[in-house]
Amino acid sequence: MPRCIVIVLDSGGIGALPDAAAYGDAPGANTLGNTARHLGGLALPNFARLGLGNLTEIPGLSRSPSPAAYVARLRETSKGKDTITGHWEMAGIHTEVPFPTYPDGFPPEVVDAFTAICGKPPLGNIPASGTEIIERLGAEHVATGRPILYTSADSVFQVATHEEVVPLATLYDWCERARAMLVPPHQVNRVIARPFVGSPGAFVRTPNRRDYALDPPPNVLDRLSAAGVGVYAVGKICDIFNGRGVASSVRVADNEEAMLETFEILQHLEQGFVFVNLNDFDSKFGHRRDVRGYGGALERLDRHLPKLESTLRPDDLVIFTADHGCDPTAPGTDHTREYVPYIELGQRRGEGGTIEGMEAVGDRVLETLASPRGVA
Repeated sequence: MPRCIVIVLDSGGIGALPDAAAYGDAPGANTLGNTARHLGGLALPNFARLGLGNLTEIPGLSRSPSPAAYVARLRETSKGKDTITGHWEMAGIHTEVPFPTYPDGFPPEVVDAFTAICGKPPLGNIPASGTEIIERLGAEHVATGRPILYTSADSVFQVATHEEVVPLATLYDWCERARAMLVPPHQVNRVIARPFVGSPGAFVRTPNRRDYALDPPPNVLDRLSAAGVGVYAVGKICDIFNGRGVASSVRVADNEEAMLETFEILQHLEQGFVFVNLNDFDSKFGHRRDVRGYGGALERLDRHLPKLESTLRPDDLVIFTADHGCDPTAPGTDHTREYVPYIELGQRRGEGGTIEGMEAVGDRVLETLASPRGVA
């Protein structure tokens, strides 16, 4: 009875797509390659053995003449370069119209509607880093109770409040109502509750983040669930798909906890699909343009691979991939539109070149799990 594990290196792109300039990205964007180049090389012996170095030039990784995995690069065909668009395409959802973004903040009609929900006008209403904006506006929020509203280069409506000023239940209620309020043309793909604690000069975000995504169209997770195949989500996967088709979900604080939770699931799982998001690459290092942090996170993940491989059964399938790029050497703080890696541990070996469409991930999962469970 096979098990499928898909591990998404959130933002782990491997080179600019041909249409990158249309998204404001330089043709030289390459999240993994440029990270390694900037650091003078990366120590990724396990990913090198699997064939990651065959997909793009990554200093420290040589090409493998006989990759221990099946490797290819995937070309996103949906319009956009965000988390939802990438993950949805993996599950067979093609997005023709990009989700709206707000480089100048939200318009008055949106702010007024949110003020009516909260009872107080929000602070901020600008694109910002989550850690920077709570440091800048946290004290005023604590003094006034006004929520901090901000966005980013992504299609997100983020609300930050101090847990001792606004109870979590209240923050979640505000965000649920904001999700319902944000209809076209302001239908952002995610509303995010961003609670924090601490005092001025020492504010820190807590693990109690909650995402409110759009409900996705029918997709691979629905088909698996309908056929009785369990879908086990690790990290923000459940939020990305709004809980659709997910049998169980575990929230994590960082990449390390995500991998430990994955190992725990595999220890007891007989059959099913484990869908994992490693968000640190994007949120902690990519957006913050922390090249050294990004490289260190890659090396820590590489050290987990031998343990992962030792837990696999002969019919199991593991896919490492990404949802977009976020080159920490690029200007600004935005995602970058890039090819993403496809590294498949299983029965296949060799190189697949460039594959059109990230739905290749979901197709392979269905192919692996279809036979024993009759997934249509």
